[in-house]
Amino acid sequence: MAQSNKASKRRLRTSYFSSIISISLVLFMLGLMGLLILNAKQLSDYVKENIGLSVVLKDNVKEVDIRRLQKTLDASSFVKSTKFIDKETAAKDLQKDLGEDFVSFLGYNPLLATIDVKLYADYANPESITKIEKDLTKHDEIQEIYYQKSLVHLVNDNVKKISLILLAFSALLFLISITLINNTIRLSIYSQRMLIKTMQLVGATRGFIRRPFIGRSFWHGVLGAIIANLLLVGVIYISQRELKEVITFENVDVLGLLFILIILIGIVITWISTFLAVNKFLRIDTRHLY
Repeated sequence: MAQSNKASKRRLRTSYFSSIISISLVLFMLGLMGLLILNAKQLSDYVKENIGLSVVLKDNVKEVDIRRLQKTLDASSFVKSTKFIDKETAAKDLQKDLGEDFVSFLGYNPLLATIDVKLYADYANPESITKIEKDLTKHDEIQEIYYQKSLVHLVNDNVKKISLILLAFSALLFLISITLINNTIRLSIYSQRMLIKTMQLVGATRGFIRRPFIGRSFWHGVLGAIIANLLLVGVIYISQRELKEVITFENVDVLGLLFILIILIGIVITWISTFLAVNKFLRIDTRHLY
């Protein structure tokens, strides 16, 4: 009898442990999706801000005029950064790419000096760039504005598509998470269905029977959420170290809100799942328990 009780307690502890681990992993996946959503705009901005304009200068422009033009560009609201590339530097870069000394072959350097302009993400769209191009061509020092129009359209279209896909995937993952946690709780309660029915047969009220199960599920949800949050902290630490330029988690308030939200989701889902599972076995006929 004692051995049977020990085996039963061991199985119960194993059931509780697997329940907490399952809940924590599901909440961790939800947290990862939350982190991705929080950084979705930053990721899209990073991609857009790597789309730039090449401002090609006329061959006879003086250095003082180039510096004045660059300062004017730096002061513009749409410009994030500028970089001046003279003819010699442009020739050296092209020689590295081609693997040939085309200047010696031609006898002269055909390239022109340029100012590479990086735009802020809000202006890295076809409409804004077209307007910027018209404004810049009014400067006498500028010969032409070059940028990859097809790439600009492609990036903006893909950002919109990815945003919609991300929202749909988030909703789907949330539903899957609820289902997985619910099934985990139901399996845990199923292993104690005989205890529930025994308590009911000896006259215990439904509220009295539900109370310990709901209390236990509350702490399972809290522990699972804490484990999930610790795993997320590890992911944030690694991301900050390896992908600092692309992903940052500087908004502590938003991160704190995400951690609290994960704890609340863990508590609410486990509470509702436990309540429904216990009620199911309270209503079921004794003959159907086996």
